Amino acid sequence: MIRRMPFMFTILRIFIFLCCLCVAYEASAAERPKRTKNEPAPVSVPISILSIIPAQAEPGAKVMLSGTGFGENSSVYLGSLEIPALITAAKQAEFNVPLKLEAGLYALYLKRSDGIIGRSYNFMVLPVRPVLSALQPAMISSCATGKEREVIARGSNFGDGAMLFFNGAALVSTILSPESISFNVPPVAGGLHQIQVKNTPENSTVPLTLTVETRPEISQVTVGNEHVNFYELIISGKNFNQNSSVYVDGVQIGGRGGQDMAEREKLIYSDCMKLIYQRHPYSPVNKDFRLQVVNSGGEGSQVITVTAP
Repeated sequence: MIRRMPFMFTILRIFIFLCCLCVAYEASAAERPKRTKNEPAPVSVPISILSIIPAQAEPGAKVMLSGTGFGENSSVYLGSLEIPALITAAKQAEFNVPLKLEAGLYALYLKRSDGIIGRSYNFMVLPVRPVLSALQPAMISSCATGKEREVIARGSNFGDGAMLFFNGAALVSTILSPESISFNVPPVAGGLHQIQVKNTPENSTVPLTLTVETRPEISQVTVGNEHVNFYELIISGKNFNQNSSVYVDGVQIGGRGGQDMAEREKLIYSDCMKLIYQRHPYSPVNKDFRLQVVNSGGEGSQVITVTAP
C-alpha cells in the first residue's frame, strides 16, 4: 500500500496541471472578441469608379468621378502626377486638370489614404483651345488703305504656331502675343467675312465676322474751283466707286443711266473718297438742294442739304 502512494501523487499532479491549463485558456478566450460562426474576416472596401465626366478635357477643366469606396481622403492621379480631390460621401471625387499639363493620354486612378489604389482608366488631356473674342475694328471701309486695313484679332491661348484664316484660307499675320494677332484685310468684295484662329488644323476658335463696308458716306461738301459758267462741288467721304452717281433733287448725274458726259452737268470720280460734281447754275444766287451719292450696286449715302448757287 505504501509503495503505490508515489504513483497516486504523480497522477494528482498531472490532473492539477491540466486544470490550470484549462483555466488559463478560458481566461484568454474571454479577453478575445467573440465572432459569430458565419461572420467573415474584415476586408478593405475596394475603389470602384463608375463614371468620369467628362472623359476628356482641357487643362483647367473640372472633372467629376462617381463610384464607391473613395473614402474620406483620396488623391487623383494622372500618370505620376498627384492631384488633390474634393471627396463627397465617399462616392464622388471632383478635381481640376492642372493648367500646365501637356496634352496627351494619361492613366487616371484614385489612391486612398490607406494606400488602396483603384483601377486605372484612360483620360485624354486635350490641347488648350484658342479663343477669339473680338476684332478691332470689326468693320472697315472697302476703300481703306495702308494702316486703315490693319485689324487686331484679340482672344486667348494663341499658340506660337497659330495661323489666322480669312474666309477659310490662311492669311499672312503677325502673332503679337498669346492674346492678339494682327493682319491686313486683303482686297475683297464688300460684305461679311469670317475670321478664325487655329493652333492646329483640329484646334480652332469659333469664327468671328468682319464687315467690309461698301455703303457710300458723305462727310462734307465744299465749293472748289470756279469757272466762267460752272463751278466744282467737292464731295468728300468714303466708299465711292467709278460708277457712282450723284442725285441732285432726285435727278441722277453721272454713273450708269445718268446724264451723258457731253451734257452740262458732270460727275468726275477722283478716288474712293472724293467725287467732283461740275455744276452749271442758272443763277448766281444761293439756293438749297438735296444731294445723295448712290453706288452702282444701289447702296446710297445719307441725303444732305447743300446751300450753293
